[in-house]
Amino acid sequence: MTTLWDTTGSAVVKELAAQRRTGGAVLSGVALTLVVIADESRVIEAEEAATHAAEMHPCRVVIVVRRQIEAPVPRLDAEVQIGGRLGPGEAVVLRMYGRLALHAESVVLPLLAADAPVVAWWHDAAPARLATDALAVFANRRITDSSLTDDPQAALRIRAEDYVPGDTDLTWTRSTAWRATLASTVDSVAGRRGDAVRISGGRIEGDPHNATAQLLAGWISSRTGCPVEVVASARHAGPSGVDAVFLHLDEGEELRIAADRRGGAVISQPNRPDGTVALPDRSLGDLLSEELRRLDPDEPYSDALEAATGLAGLTERPAEREHVWVDPADDGDRAPTVPRDPGDEGAPSGEDGSSSDEAPPRVR
Repeated sequence: MTTLWDTTGSAVVKELAAQRRTGGAVLSGVALTLVVIADESRVIEAEEAATHAAEMHPCRVVIVVRRQIEAPVPRLDAEVQIGGRLGPGEAVVLRMYGRLALHAESVVLPLLAADAPVVAWWHDAAPARLATDALAVFANRRITDSSLTDDPQAALRIRAEDYVPGDTDLTWTRSTAWRATLASTVDSVAGRRGDAVRISGGRIEGDPHNATAQLLAGWISSRTGCPVEVVASARHAGPSGVDAVFLHLDEGEELRIAADRRGGAVISQPNRPDGTVALPDRSLGDLLSEELRRLDPDEPYSDALEAATGLAGLTERPAEREHVWVDPADDGDRAPTVPRDPGDEGAPSGEDGSSSDEAPPRVR
């Protein structure tokens, strides 16, 4: 690993190339570039998750940490490594100070793997409008995490209002095991009957304020066409916010799947003895790895988000975003990933610390 203090984006690119030549490493078969936007307090978690994902999906990892926008002089510190603690591939950690943090794309763009898709992941509260962050505009896939906000339900609403195809959220990924268990159980009931099963309603017991529970309810509702509510449970619902799921079937029958607090769930279905299935809590790295398996729009997520928030037509929106410049020193809209600096009225700066007299125009 090489640490570059008070450097420039060009120096980081040169160091990455030099390490490749020195170590004899040749980066081939790269599936994508993973750009991670993390707060300093969450960098270690983000690095661990990105390392796990890089082992599963060959990628170049670029971690962006925006720090101290109020610093009077822009500065860039970087860590460059190949085959080190951040996985078998190439990885760069960028810490940006001052108003350089508002132009992270000027440093990140030259570091993207050639002809490979780009996935941006916010391991922090994402901007209310992703178009205000250029890192989101050039990404093919954008991953947020509403569970990191103070009000996950409100965050889901924001994500729905700002949604374009290619967006997803890790609160949705946390529901994968529940969705797979529900689908396989309903299929087994239909298989015994020899006919399709009609679901007339249902409910989820858990944490009504948990975004995962709300998205799971939205997914069931979008698939069955019937309302599904989330009601409070007497027990702690765990990270997924789901304690039990009840589905009302035709012929007056009920299907129940309840977490057993031992990393599994108990399935109670009509005319069959209770069974158990594994339902463990998954690590952040596992969740991220799952999202990197596909780079096309996640239509089941958009359907669930529509049903959970009541906003329709999400999949009909254009997939392209237009970059909207937002200066956090101005009043009004701003990107919440960068701390507000009411006293700094300076002009934006480039990667080399030079100033510009005017804000950059909107670009596609």
